[in-house]
Amino acid sequence: MNPSIIDSAVSEALKVLKEGGVILYPTDTIWGIGCDATNEEAVRRVFEIKRRSEAKSLVLLACDLDMVARYIKEIPGMAIDLVEVNDAPMTIVYPGAQYLAPGVVAEDGSVGIRIPLEDGFCRQLVRKLRRPLVSTSANISGEPAPEGFREISEEIKSAVDYVVPASLGAGATGRASQIIKIGLRGEVEIIRK
Repeated sequence: MNPSIIDSAVSEALKVLKEGGVILYPTDTIWGIGCDATNEEAVRRVFEIKRRSEAKSLVLLACDLDMVARYIKEIPGMAIDLVEVNDAPMTIVYPGAQYLAPGVVAEDGSVGIRIPLEDGFCRQLVRKLRRPLVSTSANISGEPAPEGFREISEEIKSAVDYVVPASLGAGATGRASQIIKIGLRGEVEIIRK
């Protein structure tokens, strides 16, 4: 992939996100709808675009554990171990979310965060944004998640402020990540394998 195409798309997406906009972009797993996870109005727009209940929390992307630590009161030791040995996309649901828009935090105060394994488009974008990025599937709530860019509805494409070039989606696997919830005392719940 041409680095200048990635750099250009990161710059454009970053500009939109900093202005409170919503983007359509390839994550490390599937195509997603995203915004700055600290911007309450942008998060509200994501729920509107997906026609999703705000009672359901959203998954976030972070660039590294240092970023996770800024938005979680206390990272369980087991979560650190999992991140360090992980070799497949894995979302960890952490207790004690802080400094995030209310819509991304679950009723119990937890939040799901994934660190992309590859240093591709989305990880570079999150690093430059310097805040977690909302990462929810690019579909209307209740409909199947698109496996690739071609399956994304025109309704979704036209509702966002910026669409990342489809050519950058080659790294998306088309499969959702596993989700594991970890408590401060080492409790583990596998939500999705």
